[in-house]
Amino acid sequence: MQQTLRQVINFSAGPATLPETVLQQAASEMLDWHGTGVSVMEMSHRGPHYMRIHEEARQNLRDLLAVPPGHHILFLQGGATLQFAQVPLNLIGRGDGADFVNTGDWSAKAIKEAARYGAAREIASSQPEGFTRIPAQSSWKRSERAAYLHICSNETIRGVEYQFDPDDHGVPLVADMSSNILSRPVDVSRYGLIYAGAQKNIGPAGLVIVIIRDDLLGHALSATPTLLDYREQAQHDSMLNTPPTFSIYIAGLVFKWLKAQGGLAAMGEHNARKAQRLYDCIDASGFYRNAVAKDDRSRMNATFTLSDPALDERFLKEAAAEGMTDLKGHRTSGGMRASLYNAMPMEGVDRLVSFMRQFETRYG
Repeated sequence: MQQTLRQVINFSAGPATLPETVLQQAASEMLDWHGTGVSVMEMSHRGPHYMRIHEEARQNLRDLLAVPPGHHILFLQGGATLQFAQVPLNLIGRGDGADFVNTGDWSAKAIKEAARYGAAREIASSQPEGFTRIPAQSSWKRSERAAYLHICSNETIRGVEYQFDPDDHGVPLVADMSSNILSRPVDVSRYGLIYAGAQKNIGPAGLVIVIIRDDLLGHALSATPTLLDYREQAQHDSMLNTPPTFSIYIAGLVFKWLKAQGGLAAMGEHNARKAQRLYDCIDASGFYRNAVAKDDRSRMNATFTLSDPALDERFLKEAAAEGMTDLKGHRTSGGMRASLYNAMPMEGVDRLVSFMRQFETRYG
């Protein structure tokens, strides 16, 4: 896994670190893309040069995820948060509402937004346990006529991740994969719709990827704006309006980089090793603690607390002095959070683990 360690190690949950080689290539092409004399940001989105970028990005994403022929790939805008509305606008009319598994803040936001357009039923929740696990499938109170079943495959705030693809029971499975898409192989055929904001593992903020099964197109509520109708976007190649061309260009470079790393199988193994290295450090310590059930721990967002919260600011200050930034946990959960997305090299995790052990020795 060829990744370099930059001077500043960025553990931000998003917008997150990008592969250095991708940034270098983008910098070298900023003023002149492939001899055209113009930047990607200056190209016509319907011209042959940008269309080449657009098509290559989509095909490389299809290759990486082994997206079946019966699924469309859309490059849209508004991030994953807009999808909280766009999904129900397009799908909730297919049944008598939608089912949701609530595993944290992002699941809850999706439920709240969907309730504006139809019945949004919480069929399982780990809130009583402080969102520290994935509810067992046997406890899900599914609805027979649900239009879809929605999950958030990785909750960034508390660091809880599905380590399995849920059974759909004949109901289209919809997944917010914003924070773990492309981090390992996924069986896309098991999902009716996948959406993912770009700013974790794909590229700049603003772009959102939607992968939707063909039979789920054409069911939008009558009040759905044209721009938010998946069928319209699919028919117009994601170009009902000017797409976020530069974000798609960067995403395309990341897709090529992922292929060069060995694809998602290799990336999945690499991410598993990184996460295990950090969790082993936490578990071996009486000074640090991770509250998430071990089988449900996120490989992307490792959260932990210190035995004495009064040391939090010192921990962050000393880590920053060592070149490690954005380790502060989310404001709603506190503690620390180290995001280990694809572009984080193993050396970055090793640096963090070494610092954590030294900090424990000094203050534990």
